[in-house]
Amino acid sequence: MMFWNGHNVSGWGVFLMSFGMLLFWVLIITAAVLLFRSLGRPAERGGDGQGPWSGPERVLAERYARGEIDDEEYHRRLDTLRVSGPPGTGKK
Repeated sequence: MMFWNGHNVSGWGVFLMSFGMLLFWVLIITAAVLLFRSLGRPAERGGDGQGPWSGPERVLAERYARGEIDDEEYHRRLDTLRVSGPPGTGKK
């Protein structure tokens, strides 16, 4: 019968086994975290042009929230968007 002392596992063998086990667990944990994050993320809805938070109005609201445009410019552009209608309808 062969036991562990008969396999001549040197210092490099122990190092490689330890490194392999560490790499294995890092890959398992990384896969679990990525899976958890992807399942926990809300589904993105496509811009169907319906509702006040779609397309250009959403971009405008985000710019206003970041402080890129002031209150007056936000309302002026929002009115312009609502008067002109959705893109591609020909309403002017």
